Amino acid sequence: MSTLDVAVIGTGRVGLPLALAFADRGLNVLGVDRSPQILEAVRDGRMPFEEPGAPEVLQRVTAAGTISWSDRVADAAAADHVVITLGTPSFSHIEIDLRDIRSVLDDLLPHLRPGTSLTLRSTIAPRTTAFVAGYLRKHRDFRIGEDVFVAHAPERIAAGRFFEEIVSLPCIVGGVGERSGEVVGELFSVFGAPIVQTTPEQAELAKIWTNILRYATFALPNLLMMDCEQYDANVFEVIDLINRDYPRGGMKLPGFTAGTCLRKDFAFSEERSTAPGMLLAASRVNESVPLFLVEGAKRRLGSLENKKVAVLGLAFKSATDDERDSLSHKLIRLLERELADVAVHDPWVTTPTQPLTDALDGADAVMVAANHPEFCTAETLAAIAACATPSALVIDPWNCWGAGQVFGYASELAALRTA
Repeated sequence: MSTLDVAVIGTGRVGLPLALAFADRGLNVLGVDRSPQILEAVRDGRMPFEEPGAPEVLQRVTAAGTISWSDRVADAAAADHVVITLGTPSFSHIEIDLRDIRSVLDDLLPHLRPGTSLTLRSTIAPRTTAFVAGYLRKHRDFRIGEDVFVAHAPERIAAGRFFEEIVSLPCIVGGVGERSGEVVGELFSVFGAPIVQTTPEQAELAKIWTNILRYATFALPNLLMMDCEQYDANVFEVIDLINRDYPRGGMKLPGFTAGTCLRKDFAFSEERSTAPGMLLAASRVNESVPLFLVEGAKRRLGSLENKKVAVLGLAFKSATDDERDSLSHKLIRLLERELADVAVHDPWVTTPTQPLTDALDGADAVMVAANHPEFCTAETLAAIAACATPSALVIDPWNCWGAGQVFGYASELAALRTA
């Protein structure tokens, strides 16, 4: 047994909170990352991104000496348990990209010791866990489940809820061989949440389809929003008709549906799907929302050339600083192609944006791209009424202020504020 209990390879939004949580429970943890910026931040006791509760935990485990940092993957092999939390992209032509995982395995292979467990925590395509086990078997002749232990324990925690959900959400563990599930389950049992043992393939599918379910669920109201525009109907009223006192309702509200997980994970199923195109169709709906909003603005305002458009929100969803795969960026690019003058405000992200009143000043249109809690307030409504032009178009697919209009006007919102 080594003196290093756990090594977490990849200290981004999945790996860093996990490393801190292990260290906060007294385990000796090594966080491994190749980003100098991330390592500089955590060594200085600073979180490189927003995660409620994380700064306090980082300070606590740093003071306790239960966490250390490295930029060398090979150093992780000194731990009894290695957890890989790398990003898992797909190629543009719907093929899974395993290069980062293979690179980590190649760095670890010469140094892995019998008795070590290796856990894949990030979202992966079906049979990736079996591939990793086979890779270790092929190159080191390890007996998986006896000499070393390999499992998939998928991350299913929502951004901003890590320390709340790590202790409450059931932890799925899909182990390869006789004892892998048991060994990895024992590691994650330190958080006190239920451990659910299954096969690697079922663990992989459960994670992928958790995200696919949400992605497809939100595609439906987005498509309905577009249908309502075609038929001169109000999407919020139609959704109310669907859901009101009806036991088989449950239609969600429209909005931007993206983010680094939802936007790519359908490809992990689509790669070998027996129904190719079904999930691509859901993706096309969600990806079309920015263009739908731009075209809706043009129908109401005419050309957007030289018109000022204020975009509220760069993050991919409410109350996060995470901009990865946010549709806000697509919206901004589309507006720029229309030669609009785009101003952006987001109080959460680290990317520099304008103050709210500056972004709204003289705006001909206001587009709510992320429903941050700060936006859904009477104060923001008052700022729009005071700063934007009186005839400004306000585009709010989230229904932030209860106006019940995807395409409304500043004057209408001003009336709503005084009602």
